Amino acid sequence: MRTIKVLIVEDSLVFRELLVQSLSKDPTIHVVATAKDPFEARDAILKYKPDVMTLDVELPRMNGIEFLRKLMPQYPLPVVVISALSDKVFDAMTAGAVDFVAKPAISNRMQLEDFVKNELLVKLKIASTAKISNIKRKILAQEPQSLNENRNHMIIAIGASTGGTEAIFDVAKGFGPDIPGVVVVQHMPPGFTAMYAKRLDDQCRIRVKEAETGDRVLPGRMLIAPGGDRHMRLVKVNDSYQVECKAGPKVNGHCPSVDVLFESVAKTAKNDAIGIILTGMGGDGAKGLLAMRKAGARTIGQDESTCVVYGMPKVAYDLGAVERQEKLSDIAGRTYAFLNKM
Repeated sequence: MRTIKVLIVEDSLVFRELLVQSLSKDPTIHVVATAKDPFEARDAILKYKPDVMTLDVELPRMNGIEFLRKLMPQYPLPVVVISALSDKVFDAMTAGAVDFVAKPAISNRMQLEDFVKNELLVKLKIASTAKISNIKRKILAQEPQSLNENRNHMIIAIGASTGGTEAIFDVAKGFGPDIPGVVVVQHMPPGFTAMYAKRLDDQCRIRVKEAETGDRVLPGRMLIAPGGDRHMRLVKVNDSYQVECKAGPKVNGHCPSVDVLFESVAKTAKNDAIGIILTGMGGDGAKGLLAMRKAGARTIGQDESTCVVYGMPKVAYDLGAVERQEKLSDIAGRTYAFLNKM
């Protein structure tokens, strides 16, 4: 059994000790050290060579984001950020973190135990398998693309998990206002999806918002499924595509689930759709993408060389759901190429 060496970087003594106690209950986890600030963390990295590190954003002497910017070029290792509800977490992702989790209230021991068992442990184990070379990279300049003719009747559906916040951003940067309506499921804790949508809206040429039931899927706009306990589906109302966000049980361990979205697109849009599956652990989205392809949609999978975790795209590829595998930097261009042939 492989043991994962973990370094915990957290300035709160109480929370730090609770994390050590909870994580140590898992036989595959070995907490090799703790640190209360980035300077202690740097020394611990050199001494213990951890496989993965947890990192708080707000730290004394140097914040976690600045630490990541200085750390990753010199000592690249997978980092899972534990963050209060703040858009700073996306700065941490851009700086090189693999993933993030929402910090729980430490006053509730049962809630903390649930957080460690069902969220943090899962993220740490996935992060320990991440391809570090694909975490910290430059965002490539995108060549402007355009459509030969109106494709307003089309739908583009995207699904992603670990590493997906930056991957979706790279794809969205390549989309212009003429792109057909885009619907997205990115596995993310509740509360963060609205901030993520605003961040993309501020930095991309398309409009981006967190989805709500009844939102129309419009050209030049991306709708991101809200994190939490609701699945997002594509529906058609009076010849207009809309999204529906309804509570439901987890599918493939996730809510919202990529499979749920993709299967609804296969049923509703059929061959008037393009499905894109990006980096992430597990197989969520693979069966849904296959359903889309069988319904006549074009499908794209991110290739192994550019994935942080080549899980979801691999499962989809192995199922025969992926028509074209592309490097992350080529996915927007391939999307336009498909649209211009449809």
